[in-house]
Amino acid sequence: MLPTPEQVRQYIADNLPCDHLEVQGDGSHFEALIVSPSFEGKRLIARHQLVYSALGERMKAEIHALSMRTLTPAEYQANPNG
Repeated sequence: MLPTPEQVRQYIADNLPCDHLEVQGDGSHFEALIVSPSFEGKRLIARHQLVYSALGERMKAEIHALSMRTLTPAEYQANPNG
């Protein structure tokens, strides 16, 4: 069974502290906006690795594509839409 955006959101929230988290998708392909203090001082690839780690095996088995914007709280406050 394909995961819902709400399930993907919960998977991330359960394993990564988030100040703001939005997930949209159709069951196979998802888009996420993730705002976490854990991203402070990290480059884009390291931020994505944190999210992949939070999703664990689900990233291989259930989630086929995940497009994400990963922002620190300060980055999100400065520009919440972009």
